[in-house]
Amino acid sequence: MASPKAIYGGAAAAALLCAAGAWWFLGSHRTEAAPTDAGAPRTAASGPAPATLVTVAVARKQDVPVNVSVNGSVVSLNSVDVRPQVSNMVQKVHVKEGDFVRAGQPLFTLDARADVANLEKAKAQQLKDQATLADLERQYQRSQELLAQNFIAKSATDTVLSQLQAQRAAVEADKAAVQSAQVQLSYDEIRAPISGRTGGINAFVGTLAQPGTPLVTVTQLDPIAVQFPVPEGRLQDLLAAASERSEVLAMVPGRAAPLKGVLTFVDNTVDPQVGTVRAKASFANADHALWPGQYVNTSVTVRTLKDAVVVPVAAVITGPNGRIVYVVKDDQAQLRKVELDHSFGDQAVVRGVQPGERVVVEGKQNLRPGSRVRLERPQPSVTGTGPAPARRDPT
Repeated sequence: MASPKAIYGGAAAAALLCAAGAWWFLGSHRTEAAPTDAGAPRTAASGPAPATLVTVAVARKQDVPVNVSVNGSVVSLNSVDVRPQVSNMVQKVHVKEGDFVRAGQPLFTLDARADVANLEKAKAQQLKDQATLADLERQYQRSQELLAQNFIAKSATDTVLSQLQAQRAAVEADKAAVQSAQVQLSYDEIRAPISGRTGGINAFVGTLAQPGTPLVTVTQLDPIAVQFPVPEGRLQDLLAAASERSEVLAMVPGRAAPLKGVLTFVDNTVDPQVGTVRAKASFANADHALWPGQYVNTSVTVRTLKDAVVVPVAAVITGPNGRIVYVVKDDQAQLRKVELDHSFGDQAVVRGVQPGERVVVEGKQNLRPGSRVRLERPQPSVTGTGPAPARRDPT
Protein backbone atom coordinates (compact mmCIF):
# COMPACT_ATOMS: atom_id res chain seq x y z
CA MET A 1 0.00 0.00 0.00
CA ALA A 2 1.38 3.42 -1.06
CA SER A 3 2.26 5.92 1.60
CA PRO A 4 0.34 9.25 1.94
CA LYS A 5 3.42 11.20 0.83
CA ALA A 6 3.60 9.30 -2.45
CA ILE A 7 -0.12 9.85 -3.13
CA TYR A 8 0.11 13.61 -2.50
CA GLY A 9 3.29 13.92 -4.63
CA GLY A 10 1.68 12.21 -7.60
CA ALA A 11 -1.38 14.42 -7.41
CA ALA A 12 0.78 17.58 -7.35
CA ALA A 13 2.76 16.44 -10.38
CA ALA A 14 -0.44 15.74 -12.32
CA ALA A 15 -1.77 19.22 -11.50
CA LEU A 16 1.43 20.88 -12.74
CA LEU A 17 1.30 18.97 -16.02
CA CYS A 18 -2.29 20.05 -16.63
CA ALA A 19 -1.47 23.73 -15.94
CA ALA A 20 1.51 23.66 -18.29
CA GLY A 21 -0.58 22.16 -21.05
CA ALA A 22 -3.27 24.82 -20.70
CA TRP A 23 -0.68 27.63 -20.74
CA TRP A 24 0.89 26.26 -23.94
CA PHE A 25 -2.48 25.93 -25.67
CA LEU A 26 -3.62 29.47 -24.92
CA GLY A 27 -0.22 31.01 -25.75
CA SER A 28 -0.03 29.37 -29.15
CA HIS A 29 -3.47 30.65 -30.15
CA ARG A 30 -2.57 34.15 -28.95
CA THR A 31 0.69 34.12 -30.99
CA GLU A 32 -1.15 33.09 -34.14
CA ALA A 33 -3.63 35.91 -33.79
CA ALA A 34 -0.99 38.64 -33.19
CA PRO A 35 0.32 38.95 -36.78
CA THR A 36 -3.21 39.51 -38.00
CA ASP A 37 -3.66 42.53 -35.67
CA ALA A 38 -0.17 43.97 -36.29
CA GLY A 39 -0.49 43.69 -40.03
CA ALA A 40 -3.78 45.55 -40.16
CA PRO A 41 -3.50 48.93 -41.95
CA ARG A 42 -3.69 52.18 -39.93
CA THR A 43 -7.13 53.71 -40.22
CA ALA A 44 -7.90 57.38 -40.62
CA ALA A 45 -9.12 57.43 -37.07
CA SER A 46 -5.53 57.03 -35.79
CA GLY A 47 -4.76 60.68 -36.85
CA PRO A 48 -1.58 62.50 -38.22
CA ALA A 49 1.87 62.47 -36.56
CA PRO A 50 2.05 64.63 -33.42
CA ALA A 51 3.55 68.15 -33.65
CA THR A 52 7.18 68.54 -32.60
CA LEU A 53 7.82 70.70 -29.57
CA VAL A 54 10.32 73.48 -30.45
CA THR A 55 11.72 76.70 -29.03
CA VAL A 56 11.90 79.69 -31.37
CA ALA A 57 13.53 83.12 -31.45
CA VAL A 58 12.49 86.16 -33.45
CA ALA A 59 14.98 87.47 -36.03
CA ARG A 60 15.86 91.08 -35.24
CA LYS A 61 17.24 93.91 -37.33
CA GLN A 62 19.99 95.98 -35.69
CA ASP A 63 23.38 97.59 -36.25
CA VAL A 64 26.12 95.11 -35.38
CA PRO A 65 29.70 96.27 -34.70
CA VAL A 66 32.34 93.91 -36.07
CA ASN A 67 34.98 93.58 -33.38
CA VAL A 68 38.43 92.02 -33.54
CA SER A 69 39.61 90.76 -30.16
CA VAL A 70 43.32 90.02 -29.73
CA ASN A 71 45.99 90.12 -27.04
CA GLY A 72 47.99 93.34 -26.88
CA SER A 73 50.80 94.84 -24.85
CA VAL A 74 51.12 98.25 -23.25
CA VAL A 75 53.91 100.47 -24.59
CA SER A 76 54.97 103.97 -23.66
CA LEU A 77 54.62 106.70 -26.25
CA ASN A 78 57.94 108.13 -25.03
CA SER A 79 60.73 106.53 -23.04
CA VAL A 80 64.11 108.27 -22.84
CA ASP A 81 67.42 107.05 -21.44
CA VAL A 82 68.95 110.16 -19.88
CA ARG A 83 72.70 110.23 -20.61
CA PRO A 84 75.24 112.97 -19.86
CA GLN A 85 76.83 114.68 -22.85
CA VAL A 86 80.12 115.27 -21.04
CA SER A 87 82.32 113.32 -18.65
CA ASN A 88 82.07 114.92 -15.26
CA MET A 89 81.49 114.20 -11.60
CA VAL A 90 77.92 114.10 -10.27
CA GLN A 91 77.57 116.92 -7.76
CA LYS A 92 73.87 116.60 -6.89
CA VAL A 93 70.92 114.25 -7.55
CA HIS A 94 67.58 116.09 -7.58
CA VAL A 95 65.13 113.15 -7.93
CA LYS A 96 64.40 109.77 -6.44
CA GLU A 97 63.56 106.50 -8.12
CA GLY A 98 59.89 106.38 -9.11
CA ASP A 99 59.36 110.16 -9.00
CA PHE A 100 57.07 111.82 -11.51
CA VAL A 101 58.90 114.67 -13.23
CA ARG A 102 57.98 117.44 -15.63
CA ALA A 103 59.80 118.20 -18.84
CA GLY A 104 62.68 120.57 -18.06
CA GLN A 105 62.87 119.64 -14.38
CA PRO A 106 66.47 119.26 -13.07
CA LEU A 107 67.54 115.66 -12.54
CA PHE A 108 71.31 115.84 -11.95
CA THR A 109 73.92 118.57 -11.48
CA LEU A 110 77.51 117.87 -12.53
CA ASP A 111 80.66 119.60 -11.31
CA ALA A 112 80.64 122.83 -13.35
CA ARG A 113 83.72 124.65 -11.99
CA ALA A 114 85.94 124.00 -15.00
CA ASP A 115 83.19 124.92 -17.46
CA VAL A 116 82.42 128.14 -15.57
CA ALA A 117 86.09 129.09 -15.76
CA ASN A 118 86.20 128.36 -19.49
CA LEU A 119 83.17 130.55 -20.03
CA GLU A 120 84.70 133.43 -18.11
CA LYS A 121 87.91 133.04 -20.10
CA ALA A 122 86.01 133.17 -23.38
CA LYS A 123 84.15 136.29 -22.28
CA ALA A 124 87.40 137.98 -21.27
CA GLN A 125 88.96 137.21 -24.64
CA GLN A 126 85.91 138.67 -26.32
CA LEU A 127 86.22 141.90 -24.34
CA LYS A 128 89.92 142.16 -25.19
CA ASP A 129 89.32 141.67 -28.91
CA GLN A 130 86.46 144.16 -28.86
CA ALA A 131 88.78 146.78 -27.36
CA THR A 132 91.38 146.10 -30.06
CA LEU A 133 88.67 146.35 -32.68
CA ALA A 134 87.61 149.75 -31.37
CA ASP A 135 91.23 150.99 -31.55
CA LEU A 136 91.62 149.77 -35.15
CA GLU A 137 88.41 151.47 -36.14
CA ARG A 138 89.77 154.78 -34.82
CA GLN A 139 93.09 154.24 -36.63
CA TYR A 140 91.31 153.51 -39.86
CA GLN A 141 89.22 156.66 -39.49
CA ARG A 142 92.38 158.81 -38.98
CA SER A 143 94.17 157.15 -41.89
CA GLN A 144 91.33 158.05 -44.21
CA GLU A 145 91.54 161.68 -43.08
CA LEU A 146 95.31 161.76 -43.63
CA LEU A 147 94.94 160.08 -47.01
CA ALA A 148 92.46 162.75 -48.04
CA GLN A 149 95.10 165.38 -47.23
CA ASN A 150 97.84 163.38 -49.04
CA PHE A 151 99.80 163.00 -45.82
CA ILE A 152 100.09 159.19 -46.14
CA ALA A 153 100.09 156.70 -48.96
CA LYS A 154 97.00 154.69 -49.82
CA SER A 155 98.83 151.45 -48.98
CA ALA A 156 99.06 152.53 -45.36
CA THR A 157 95.29 152.95 -45.24
CA ASP A 158 94.81 149.52 -46.85
CA THR A 159 97.01 147.93 -44.20
CA VAL A 160 94.94 149.42 -41.41
CA LEU A 161 91.77 148.25 -43.18
CA SER A 162 93.07 144.67 -43.36
CA GLN A 163 93.89 144.72 -39.67
CA LEU A 164 90.43 146.06 -38.93
CA GLN A 165 88.68 143.32 -40.91
CA ALA A 166 90.76 140.61 -39.24
CA GLN A 167 89.91 141.97 -35.83
CA ARG A 168 86.22 142.02 -36.67
CA ALA A 169 86.46 138.33 -37.55
CA ALA A 170 88.28 137.68 -34.28
CA VAL A 171 85.46 139.31 -32.35
CA GLU A 172 82.91 137.10 -34.15
CA ALA A 173 85.02 134.07 -33.25
CA ASP A 174 85.02 135.22 -29.65
CA LYS A 175 81.21 135.39 -29.69
CA ALA A 176 81.07 131.81 -30.97
CA ALA A 177 83.56 130.73 -28.30
CA VAL A 178 81.40 132.28 -25.60
CA GLN A 179 78.31 130.49 -26.96
CA SER A 180 80.21 127.21 -27.07
CA ALA A 181 81.33 127.65 -23.47
CA GLN A 182 77.75 128.42 -22.45
CA VAL A 183 76.51 125.24 -24.15
CA GLN A 184 79.26 123.24 -22.48
CA LEU A 185 78.25 124.68 -19.13
CA SER A 186 74.58 123.81 -19.76
CA TYR A 187 75.56 120.13 -20.06
CA ASP A 188 76.37 120.18 -16.37
CA GLU A 189 72.67 120.68 -15.57
CA ILE A 190 70.84 117.53 -16.73
CA ARG A 191 67.09 118.08 -17.07
CA ALA A 192 64.14 115.81 -17.82
CA PRO A 193 63.57 115.67 -21.60
CA ILE A 194 59.90 114.62 -21.19
CA SER A 195 57.28 114.41 -18.49
CA GLY A 196 57.01 110.96 -16.96
CA ARG A 197 58.10 108.59 -14.25
CA THR A 198 61.72 107.93 -13.38
CA GLY A 199 63.10 104.42 -13.24
CA GLY A 200 66.13 103.15 -11.41
CA ILE A 201 68.87 105.74 -10.80
CA ASN A 202 72.34 104.61 -11.86
CA ALA A 203 74.39 107.54 -10.53
CA PHE A 204 75.00 109.07 -7.14
CA VAL A 205 76.94 112.05 -5.78
CA GLY A 206 80.58 111.55 -6.64
CA THR A 207 79.94 109.20 -9.56
CA LEU A 208 81.88 109.95 -12.73
CA ALA A 209 79.17 110.36 -15.34
CA GLN A 210 80.10 109.08 -18.79
CA PRO A 211 78.30 109.97 -22.05
CA GLY A 212 77.64 106.30 -22.88
CA THR A 213 76.06 105.39 -19.54
CA PRO A 214 72.39 106.22 -18.83
CA LEU A 215 71.82 107.88 -15.49
CA VAL A 216 68.07 107.22 -15.38
CA THR A 217 65.19 106.35 -17.72
CA VAL A 218 62.13 108.61 -17.87
CA THR A 219 58.98 106.90 -19.19
CA GLN A 220 55.79 108.69 -20.19
CA LEU A 221 52.67 107.10 -18.67
CA ASP A 222 49.90 109.51 -19.64
CA PRO A 223 48.81 109.19 -22.35
CA ILE A 224 49.97 105.66 -23.07
CA ALA A 225 49.56 103.21 -25.95
CA VAL A 226 48.56 99.59 -26.50
CA GLN A 227 49.91 97.78 -29.54
CA PHE A 228 48.31 94.61 -30.88
CA PRO A 229 48.45 92.37 -33.99
CA VAL A 230 45.49 92.17 -36.35
CA PRO A 231 45.04 89.42 -39.00
CA GLU A 232 45.91 90.69 -42.47
CA GLY A 233 42.44 89.71 -43.69
CA ARG A 234 41.11 92.63 -41.65
CA LEU A 235 43.65 95.12 -43.00
CA GLN A 236 41.28 97.18 -45.16
CA ASP A 237 38.68 97.35 -42.40
CA LEU A 238 41.45 98.33 -39.98
CA LEU A 239 42.70 101.14 -42.22
CA ALA A 240 39.17 102.50 -42.54
CA ALA A 241 38.75 102.31 -38.77
CA ALA A 242 42.04 104.16 -38.22
CA SER A 243 40.94 106.99 -40.52
CA GLU A 244 37.81 107.36 -38.39
CA ARG A 245 39.75 107.02 -35.10
CA SER A 246 37.59 104.10 -34.01
CA GLU A 247 37.24 103.12 -30.39
CA VAL A 248 39.48 100.44 -28.89
CA LEU A 249 38.70 98.68 -25.62
CA ALA A 250 41.34 97.27 -23.28
CA MET A 251 40.34 94.76 -20.60
CA VAL A 252 42.63 95.07 -17.58
CA PRO A 253 42.67 92.34 -14.90
CA GLY A 254 41.09 93.56 -11.70
CA ARG A 255 38.90 96.20 -13.36
CA ALA A 256 35.25 95.56 -14.10
CA ALA A 257 34.89 98.09 -16.91
CA PRO A 258 37.17 98.16 -19.96
CA LEU A 259 39.35 101.17 -20.70
CA LYS A 260 38.50 103.16 -23.82
CA GLY A 261 41.09 104.36 -26.29
CA VAL A 262 41.39 105.52 -29.89
CA LEU A 263 42.97 103.67 -32.82
CA THR A 264 45.84 105.92 -33.97
CA PHE A 265 48.30 103.85 -35.98
CA VAL A 266 48.47 100.96 -38.45
CA ASP A 267 51.91 99.72 -39.48
CA ASN A 268 53.03 100.01 -43.11
CA THR A 269 53.97 96.33 -43.49
CA VAL A 270 52.42 92.94 -42.80
CA ASP A 271 54.55 90.42 -40.95
CA PRO A 272 54.80 87.59 -43.54
CA GLN A 273 55.73 84.98 -40.94
CA VAL A 274 52.56 85.30 -38.88
CA GLY A 275 50.26 87.13 -41.32
CA THR A 276 49.41 90.04 -39.04
CA VAL A 277 49.77 93.80 -39.12
CA ARG A 278 50.68 95.82 -36.04
CA ALA A 279 48.24 98.46 -34.82
CA LYS A 280 48.40 100.89 -31.94
CA ALA A 281 45.80 102.72 -29.85
CA SER A 282 46.23 105.66 -27.49
CA PHE A 283 44.66 105.70 -24.00
CA ALA A 284 44.28 108.39 -21.37
CA ASN A 285 46.05 107.00 -18.31
CA ALA A 286 45.77 109.56 -15.53
CA ASP A 287 45.12 106.84 -12.93
CA HIS A 288 47.99 104.70 -14.29
CA ALA A 289 45.78 101.66 -14.84
CA LEU A 290 47.98 100.71 -17.80
CA TRP A 291 51.67 100.00 -17.25
CA PRO A 292 54.37 99.59 -19.90
CA GLY A 293 54.99 95.93 -20.70
CA GLN A 294 51.62 94.80 -19.35
CA TYR A 295 49.55 92.33 -21.42
CA VAL A 296 45.88 93.20 -21.96
CA ASN A 297 42.98 91.87 -24.00
CA THR A 298 41.98 94.38 -26.66
CA SER A 299 38.93 94.73 -28.86
CA VAL A 300 38.69 97.11 -31.81
CA THR A 301 35.58 97.86 -33.84
CA VAL A 302 36.75 97.60 -37.46
CA ARG A 303 33.34 98.25 -39.05
CA THR A 304 29.60 98.24 -38.36
CA LEU A 305 27.02 96.13 -40.20
CA LYS A 306 24.02 98.42 -40.69
CA ASP A 307 20.49 96.99 -40.39
CA ALA A 308 21.78 93.43 -40.05
CA VAL A 309 19.43 90.51 -39.36
CA VAL A 310 20.47 88.75 -36.15
CA VAL A 311 19.47 85.25 -34.99
CA PRO A 312 20.91 82.93 -32.33
CA VAL A 313 23.90 80.90 -33.46
CA ALA A 314 22.10 77.81 -32.17
CA ALA A 315 19.46 78.26 -34.90
CA VAL A 316 21.98 77.87 -37.73
CA ILE A 317 22.59 74.31 -39.00
CA THR A 318 25.78 73.66 -40.97
CA GLY A 319 25.54 70.87 -43.52
CA PRO A 320 27.40 69.61 -46.59
CA ASN A 321 25.42 71.96 -48.83
CA GLY A 322 25.80 75.08 -46.71
CA ARG A 323 23.94 76.60 -43.79
CA ILE A 324 20.20 76.41 -43.15
CA VAL A 325 17.65 77.41 -40.54
CA TYR A 326 14.10 76.30 -39.86
CA VAL A 327 11.57 79.12 -40.05
CA VAL A 328 8.20 78.58 -38.37
CA LYS A 329 5.22 79.73 -40.42
CA ASP A 330 1.60 78.60 -40.01
CA ASP A 331 2.74 76.06 -37.39
CA GLN A 332 5.00 74.37 -39.90
CA ALA A 333 8.79 74.24 -40.17
CA GLN A 334 10.14 75.63 -43.43
CA LEU A 335 13.75 74.97 -44.40
CA ARG A 336 15.58 78.16 -45.41
CA LYS A 337 19.11 78.46 -46.81
CA VAL A 338 21.11 81.29 -45.24
CA GLU A 339 24.53 82.91 -45.49
CA LEU A 340 26.47 83.64 -42.32
CA ASP A 341 28.11 87.09 -42.45
CA HIS A 342 29.36 87.41 -38.89
CA SER A 343 29.01 85.81 -35.47
CA PHE A 344 29.51 87.39 -32.07
CA GLY A 345 28.96 85.63 -28.78
CA ASP A 346 25.86 83.44 -29.15
CA GLN A 347 24.41 85.56 -31.98
CA ALA A 348 24.88 85.46 -35.75
CA VAL A 349 24.29 87.87 -38.62
CA VAL A 350 22.63 86.01 -41.50
CA ARG A 351 21.18 86.69 -44.92
CA GLY A 352 18.09 84.78 -46.06
CA VAL A 353 15.84 85.51 -43.08
CA GLN A 354 13.58 88.53 -42.74
CA PRO A 355 13.25 90.56 -39.54
CA GLY A 356 10.32 89.33 -37.45
CA GLU A 357 10.44 85.75 -38.71
CA ARG A 358 10.67 83.00 -36.10
CA VAL A 359 13.56 80.57 -36.31
CA VAL A 360 13.83 77.27 -34.44
CA VAL A 361 16.50 77.26 -31.75
CA GLU A 362 15.76 74.02 -29.86
CA GLY A 363 14.17 70.86 -31.24
CA LYS A 364 15.41 71.32 -34.81
CA GLN A 365 17.06 67.87 -34.80
CA ASN A 366 13.57 66.30 -34.90
CA LEU A 367 12.31 68.41 -37.81
CA ARG A 368 11.89 67.81 -41.50
CA PRO A 369 10.70 70.39 -44.06
CA GLY A 370 6.96 70.76 -43.57
CA SER A 371 6.91 69.21 -40.09
CA ARG A 372 4.15 70.39 -37.79
CA VAL A 373 5.50 72.22 -34.76
CA ARG A 374 4.23 73.26 -31.38
CA LEU A 375 5.88 76.20 -29.63
CA GLU A 376 7.21 75.67 -26.13
CA ARG A 377 5.45 77.84 -23.59
CA PRO A 378 7.15 79.57 -20.66
CA GLN A 379 7.00 77.60 -17.40
CA PRO A 380 4.74 79.00 -14.65
CA SER A 381 6.32 80.72 -11.68
CA VAL A 382 7.42 78.62 -8.71
CA THR A 383 4.71 79.96 -6.38
CA GLY A 384 2.01 79.79 -9.02
CA THR A 385 0.70 83.23 -8.04
CA GLY A 386 2.99 85.50 -10.06
CA PRO A 387 3.27 85.95 -13.81
CA ALA A 388 5.26 83.51 -15.93
CA PRO A 389 8.94 84.41 -16.21
CA ALA A 390 9.77 86.33 -19.35
CA ARG A 391 11.92 84.48 -21.89
CA ARG A 392 15.18 86.26 -22.59
CA ASP A 393 15.06 87.40 -26.19
CA PRO A 394 18.41 86.60 -27.87
CA THR A 395 20.24 89.63 -29.10
